[in-house]
Amino acid sequence: MMRRVVITGAGTINALGADVPQTLDAMKEGRCGIGRLDIRDVDRLAIQIGGQVKGYDEQAHFNRQQIALYDRFTQFTLLAARQAIAQSGLTFAGALADRSGVILGTSGGGLNTQDENYRAVYEEGKNRVHPFIVPKLMNNAAVSQVSMEWNLRGPSFTVATACASSNHAMGQAFNMVRCGMATVMVTGGSESMLCFGGIKAWEGLRVMSKDACRPFCATRNGMVQGEGAGVFVFEDYEHAKTRGADILCEVAGFAMSSDASDIVMPSKQGAARAIAGALKDAKLTPEMVGYINAHGTGTAANDKTECAAVADVFGAHADRLMISSTKSMHGHLIGGTGAVELLACIMALRDGVIAPTIGYEEPDPECALDVVPNTARDASVDVVLSNAFAFGGLNAVIALRKI
Repeated sequence: MMRRVVITGAGTINALGADVPQTLDAMKEGRCGIGRLDIRDVDRLAIQIGGQVKGYDEQAHFNRQQIALYDRFTQFTLLAARQAIAQSGLTFAGALADRSGVILGTSGGGLNTQDENYRAVYEEGKNRVHPFIVPKLMNNAAVSQVSMEWNLRGPSFTVATACASSNHAMGQAFNMVRCGMATVMVTGGSESMLCFGGIKAWEGLRVMSKDACRPFCATRNGMVQGEGAGVFVFEDYEHAKTRGADILCEVAGFAMSSDASDIVMPSKQGAARAIAGALKDAKLTPEMVGYINAHGTGTAANDKTECAAVADVFGAHADRLMISSTKSMHGHLIGGTGAVELLACIMALRDGVIAPTIGYEEPDPECALDVVPNTARDASVDVVLSNAFAFGGLNAVIALRKI
């Protein structure tokens, strides 16, 4: 029997806010969290902006032993997970602990730790590093720490598919609850790659903007990196209902595809197959979808390809639905981006507010959809999609439904 899956908790930290209410307020106001980077050697970088979590003090949240073991991406994950699990009202013990797990997405894992320690051994000539470096930088560090902190003893692993990592992770979590492998899954993703080496590597791709992220705009000139985490509690609907949980929305469907065409250039066909697949999985018609949270990176190639894919799948309805990219506000969180963007989807369903695409200056005829430019919009929607199309041609689309 296929079970229904609902979301009963959400948490985040990102450039727009240290929790969900702050983040949603910023989205409603169309506030921009992108600014000049405050990192070591920023003057040696051509790209000096990002969606950085400013004013963050790790010592306010973690003790010295924890800081020695937790990279910044793990710290962000733990803070977001704390919020999500607290909101869910769940405690994990006995049989429930055995049937609850963690699946998170990340692309860079402990990249800040790698960056600092490569500096230490190469630049500063040190011959020893801290004994915890490997458990601190490994991509599964965040999953393991969340599992230990909340006694989640079921299926747990990390997904790394670049910009689609979070959506892939949440899709796997959804399927595990749906098929009965788990009762509860803690899921989402996190990223913290705003360090010298991380930015320098991305500069080489020539896809980064020096001034702003302007998705779907004719004057767009690239993406802007962000950092942070988004974590959710996915739960068996009957289990949530029985305990009287406050349900945020239902996870209705999920699909993924591979372009099998190019390592960096997106494919309309691959994106369209994932979008259509999510609708089919959720047993939805295209006309039922009111809002799409776009991948919308602000690069020339992604935005026009994504709009073409949406037009292909939705036909005439493409002109009636709303599609926005919140990356214009919080930046592209790479492996954590789908998780933070899912918050905008939940806001659309719960609050009837559609997050805008900010920085929009001039329409692009190749992106001729309703991109909710610059100002949030009040609108009642029952079904939303969240798109993620990664480098490597790996696509993942989630469908959510009001409950």
